[in-house]
Amino acid sequence: MKFDVIEKDYGICITNPNHFLAFSDFTVSDGIDIIENVNILKAKDEFKSIAKRAQAFNQSRSSYIAQATDSLDYFTNDYGDLAVFTFTANDVVIEDFTDELKVANSPKGFADARINFSHVIYLDKTISPKDLLKIFKLITAVKAKVLADMALPFHIQNILNTNDFLAVLGNLPENDGKSLDINNAEYDDIDFDDLNVRISEAIEISLEDAFRYYGLTFGILDYLVSQGIQIGDLVDAGLDIVEGVEITQGLKDRLKKQILKSLADEDVVALIVSAMRTEQDINADRIREVNLKTSICTGKVLGLAISNQIAGTKAAFNFNLYDEAKPGIIWGLPDMLDDIFAGLIAGCVTKIFEE
Repeated sequence: MKFDVIEKDYGICITNPNHFLAFSDFTVSDGIDIIENVNILKAKDEFKSIAKRAQAFNQSRSSYIAQATDSLDYFTNDYGDLAVFTFTANDVVIEDFTDELKVANSPKGFADARINFSHVIYLDKTISPKDLLKIFKLITAVKAKVLADMALPFHIQNILNTNDFLAVLGNLPENDGKSLDINNAEYDDIDFDDLNVRISEAIEISLEDAFRYYGLTFGILDYLVSQGIQIGDLVDAGLDIVEGVEITQGLKDRLKKQILKSLADEDVVALIVSAMRTEQDINADRIREVNLKTSICTGKVLGLAISNQIAGTKAAFNFNLYDEAKPGIIWGLPDMLDDIFAGLIAGCVTKIFEE
């Protein structure tokens, strides 16, 4: 590889004394550039602050591009003539909610929290400006597809890569010491069919590694949060139509404990997520044969299955009561979700009154 990496407490410099031809969306000098250094700088200020920090690497203003970032965490994956630098910045942590359940949280709150996975890609080839732009677009599309395929909770999707950056680097053509005309120079032929496969795999691995680096995994509580569903809302809905019993704090605590216990049941989780994903696909018209405008009973089947998994056949009667009454938060949920959460509540209420 024709580069070196310089690490300072204020930035990372990827340097090549023979210069790169680069295409980037960086803060300083986006677009096509002939550069010696790629600077990733820990600076939140505007252009002047970034430029001053970049110049601390002892380079002239015209020989670098620079990007400000909140974090200097990064790792590198090498694939022969392809190097992938992944720069990571994350405000989300996974916290214990119970002994069996975890939840994603952020000290900044999800209105201000961010998860950014950015890339600097170097291909050890002489690449034309046109092909650099094509590769840049390819990487952007691959990143979007890989992240979409992860089907992350909505509130995580909303904070993901809102301020990421990307630079694609290639080698300069030889110019025999003469002034280089990058538009008319000779460049390597790029096999984009092969490159598409290689970059797609490299970016997918990079993003998987980035999530693994921070331990960012998401569970049922995160998907409930993404639907605006709180455990307290489920407790209130569960006790809303209970008759002949005094609603005490102790009873609420017992129901909450049972709901959390049920949400740690793999079969219950699988049924809930199945309904969530199915509803998303149907609402987005991804399944040609299914139309939510017509009456389908899938939600009720899943809701009954959930109630039965929690409390057996006795919960079926209560499922019908909750499904018809739709108390509390159940009333405002989409067509399939109201059924499955009616099933969850029916099963949990049945269970606590059996004990």
